[in-house]
Formats: sequence, C-alpha cells, structure tokens
Amino acid sequence: MRKLSYVVVQSAKRVYEDIVPVALLSIVGALVLVPFVFFIPIGISLFLLPFIFVPLCAGALYASHRTKTGGRMKVRELFAGAAKFFLPSAVLALVYSLFILIIVSTWWYYGGKSGTLHLAVAIFQTYFVAMVFVSQLYALPLIVQERIGVFAAIGRSVKLFLRHPGYTIGAFVQLISLSALLGITVVGFGCLFLGMYGIFSNLVTANVLAGPEQEEDGESGSPQKSEEGTRPGERFEAASAIGR
Repeated sequence: MRKLSYVVVQSAKRVYEDIVPVALLSIVGALVLVPFVFFIPIGISLFLLPFIFVPLCAGALYASHRTKTGGRMKVRELFAGAAKFFLPSAVLALVYSLFILIIVSTWWYYGGKSGTLHLAVAIFQTYFVAMVFVSQLYALPLIVQERIGVFAAIGRSVKLFLRHPGYTIGAFVQLISLSALLGITVVGFGCLFLGMYGIFSNLVTANVLAGPEQEEDGESGSPQKSEEGTRPGERFEAASAIGR
C-alpha cells in the first residue's frame, strides 16, 4: 500500500489534468442542489439534502472510477451513477443523518446542563460519532468499486479502518481540510468539490484495497516489489492510470 502523501499528490495531479471535466461535473452537481439550498424551506431542505447529496457523491465516484479504462469524467455518468447507486447511497445518507442528529441532540440536551458528567457524556458521544464517520470513509467507494451491498460495505469499511487506522484518519482529515478550503467560497465548493471527492476517495480506497505492495528501501528510497506472482498494487495503478 502506498503512503497517503503519494495518494494526495496523485489526486491533485488528476484534478489538475482533468480540471475541465472535474469542474463541469461539479458545477452540474451543484446546480442540482441549488433549489434545495435557496428555494425550499430550511426544515424540508435539511431533511432532503442528504438524500440528494450522497447519491451525487456516488455518481461522482462512479464517473471517476470509469476513467480507469482511459476515458474522462462525464456529466452523464454522474447522473447514471447517482441513479444506479441511489438506494444504497440513500441508506448511507439515512445512517449519516441519524448520527448527526445524535450529535445535535446530545449537545442540545447536555450542553445546557452544568456539571462535569454532562460535559463528559457529550464529549464521549461526539467522539464516538466522529469515529463512526471516519470508519465509513470507504463505504460509498466500496459500493461503487466493488458492487457490494450497503451493509456489507459498512462492515468492510469498519474492518479497513481497524486495519489501517492511521491511514484512514489521515485520509479523512485530508478530505475535510480540502472540503473546508473549497467551502471558504461557495463558488469554489460548487465548482470543484464533487470532482475532487470522486477522484480522491476512489484513489484512497483503491490504495487501501491494494494491500502491501511495495516497501520503500530505508537507504535508497527505491521501491521493493512483493515476491508474489501478481503485484497487489495493480488495482491502484489502474485507478490512477488517467493521472499519468
């Protein structure tokens, strides 16, 4: 498995080289969200947005994943992927929404109470929910890449998190940081987020699925290949072929 820094560099390289399709895909996806953000009452909007946004993320993953065959990200594949994986992504959206509701209700209930015990409960539940979100970093990409069911993807994502906790937390922090930087301006978020998310999450997941493939030589820094007949990193190389 390659280092996270390599995946970040490859992701940035692919976003730069495919900036036009990335921007087009992100803009079209953002336009779908505009009515829910600006024209629908906030209560209804907050309820519906996860069930629109998460399928769009699945569509971005689908469009990005198909580029491993040598093509480019296309807008029609965004909607094709969103439709194809709508049901499992909607289930994930429901799970995410429930855990967000837990955080909000926790601080609403315990935040107004005095005492160290109430604060400790609120912090513990927040930490627990945060770890749940981190453990589900691979769930949606697994559904798209491996064509597995939503609950199988949730379970496998947890196993991958427990197997590679440092890598997963680092990738999650990178994703949140990039999203925050794009979110500084609404235009930047709307023009780049979906395309960036599709590329980065696919490469991060493909890399962790590849398993141990090469180890860096401590002195020379040259890669040492695995002795197995089939190189385990081939899946990651295929996923990042468009970036070369």
